[in-house]
Amino acid sequence: MQKITFLALGLLLSVGVFAQTWTLDKMHSQLNFGVTHMGINTVEGGFRSFDATITSSKDDLSDAVVELKADVGSINTGVDPRDNHLKSPDFFDAATFPTFTFKSTSFTKTGDKTYQVTGNLTLHGVTKPVTLNVTFNGTATNPMNKKTSAGFHISGVINRADFGIGTKFPDNMLSNDVNLDANTEFVKG
Repeated sequence: MQKITFLALGLLLSVGVFAQTWTLDKMHSQLNFGVTHMGINTVEGGFRSFDATITSSKDDLSDAVVELKADVGSINTGVDPRDNHLKSPDFFDAATFPTFTFKSTSFTKTGDKTYQVTGNLTLHGVTKPVTLNVTFNGTATNPMNKKTSAGFHISGVINRADFGIGTKFPDNMLSNDVNLDANTEFVKG
């Protein structure tokens, strides 16, 4: 029995030793969105303050766990009155729900450099599963710090009504579909 306990403990420790954590390079990453206004124009914006990690023990990232946390108050569309309105209770209610989070439940390889990441998005006090598309852009050694960086493009669509955001505004005025688009760099270890 003691040998089995030590073997199990050894296996658990070895998984922790081989797991690699990639941290977000905030200076080279963007988290953006686009929403259709009155069916005629896409209004774009992003969140200036966010952080994320990827943890994986496999080189192909097929067991990756992605975690993201963003500051709702950092929303930026380039128009201050619109940003303030988006922070209000009419939309994100940043005073009540200051952050949103995402934690993956699966990271599935769909092609040579493509994946689908599924996870739980908690936004505006509501948690729903979402699936996003990921393109792995490759790795490079940063000549400044000699560390390995990896690039990813993440895209997908969420429904704002599913999260109770902007419920006073009908779909024909402001689309329920919100396009997500992130370009990110992560630094290994």
